[in-house]
Amino acid sequence: MSMFSTGILVLTSPLHTLPFRLAPVLSSAAQVVERTLYVHLHPGLNLSTGAQARPVFVPPVVDLPSVISRLYSNAADVCGHLDVRVLLTHFRTQSGAQQIGSSASTSSPFPSPQTLSHSPEVVLTDFPVQDPGQSSLVAQCLQRYAGHCYVCTPGLSSVLLHPQLKEVKSEDEEQKDSGGGEPLETYGDVVVGGTFDRLHGAHRTLLNICCLMASERFVIGVCDNELLKNKVLKELIEPYTQRVQKLQEFLNDVKPSLQYEIVPLSDPFGPSITDSQLQCIVVSEETRRGGEAVNRKRVENGLQELVLYEIPLIKDAHHTDIEEEKISSSSLRTRLLGTLLKPPTPRPALSQVPYVIGLTGGSGSGKSSVARRLEDLGAERIDADQLGHETYLRGTAAYHKILQEFGTDILNEDQSINRRALGRKVFGNKEKLKSLTDIVWPEIAALVKERVQKAKEEGKCVCVLDAAVLLGAGWTDMVHEVWVAIIPEEEAVRRIVERDGVSKEDALRRLQSQWSNARLVEHANVVLCTLWEPDVTQRQVLKAWNLLQQRLPQKTETGLPS
Repeated sequence: MSMFSTGILVLTSPLHTLPFRLAPVLSSAAQVVERTLYVHLHPGLNLSTGAQARPVFVPPVVDLPSVISRLYSNAADVCGHLDVRVLLTHFRTQSGAQQIGSSASTSSPFPSPQTLSHSPEVVLTDFPVQDPGQSSLVAQCLQRYAGHCYVCTPGLSSVLLHPQLKEVKSEDEEQKDSGGGEPLETYGDVVVGGTFDRLHGAHRTLLNICCLMASERFVIGVCDNELLKNKVLKELIEPYTQRVQKLQEFLNDVKPSLQYEIVPLSDPFGPSITDSQLQCIVVSEETRRGGEAVNRKRVENGLQELVLYEIPLIKDAHHTDIEEEKISSSSLRTRLLGTLLKPPTPRPALSQVPYVIGLTGGSGSGKSSVARRLEDLGAERIDADQLGHETYLRGTAAYHKILQEFGTDILNEDQSINRRALGRKVFGNKEKLKSLTDIVWPEIAALVKERVQKAKEEGKCVCVLDAAVLLGAGWTDMVHEVWVAIIPEEEAVRRIVERDGVSKEDALRRLQSQWSNARLVEHANVVLCTLWEPDVTQRQVLKAWNLLQQRLPQKTETGLPS
């Protein structure tokens, strides 16, 4: 079957039966669509009458939020690679609205076909086709229906999923859901807050339910600055502007008729405690206490309390030992460790063999332990710090230049350079420090190139340059990729104190004189974190190594190191 980039799935099953059909329907859809799957819920829609099925306004009912939650939960389990978006344009509470399942147009004009951010190339449905001879008729009816609702790609294809679905029978399916037809209570103005880093199923559930419940305006507070400080792997959180742009695109697809206000949050409350128009705040079991705190503040400010509407957390069927049981951004960030975050900068002047990884990180980051693990996997390790010591040896070019620049009073009795005495001369003096690095760094770089050439002659396919100053020294032109090891500052301080026997203050000063994690990550192709147990680091490095093998230049005759 052909694969399409973007598709619309029109779900026609009654709401009370739909949860039991979602997993097989989504699995089948994932065999046809590979990037974006829009979901259009129209319970009871009849596509077999031969008459044109037209879009109508469907009144939202109390069951709808749980169906949406179940849909995103199933999507995370069975087609996690797809960008799934439930569309809500046709859900509206209004007097005289047609009943669910009606295919006649309502008295109120339905909006003209909606333009989506990705134009659908295929429309799919779970509509059951009893007679194979009807398939063509249903497919045509489905295409016309989709074209009335959304602007689709010319030559829109259609796929009837029902014949591919296994029948799913459940006692619950046979029972009429007594509460299903009750209308969902909606509110003019709804508010929600969150980090919204890399929109996942739990975010989408939250946003969809807010859009369903808001009839006029939806205010979204997006955490920034201070509120990100204690987040796991905060350096991997997308920039605020990027998170907002993805939010806007998603929301405009889901329900373009709403007025959206996206605001940065620098404290936990934002506009929720000052905006008198707000009526409802949507929370999860985890954030309910935050919602209650909002209401206490509102009362203090003389405002009416907000209705707290609670949605369930979505379980993550794929979580590992260091991840949360629920679907969360922090879990998704841990899964980025060891993966290629951005493609390497092409280096045409650099020989492709051996392939050189530049590994860097601050003090206490575990950088050298990562380098040793890569060495165990077959990489040639080049230790820049060790090469730095070699540049200071008597008789080297750097040795003579250092004496000329800093005087002979930095020598030991045996005429070797006393690096502690030299350190005292440059400490806190940026100009003198630059004079020293201008002498030493080019010499270390020359030694690195010699080691890489030697590794090439020995048939090594991968070198890892372990260098704390990799970026500061401008050595990126010597490496094909930059890998960065990071660790939270408080853990780095603890490790430095334990390892070097210095005070906390000295450890912190040392860290603050180096590039920050965030700045390092900006330059990284791959990020690793040694915060957890050694076996977790081992798994990260192995994952990074295996993914590296897939993007290495073609194998040499001797093959890649195993």
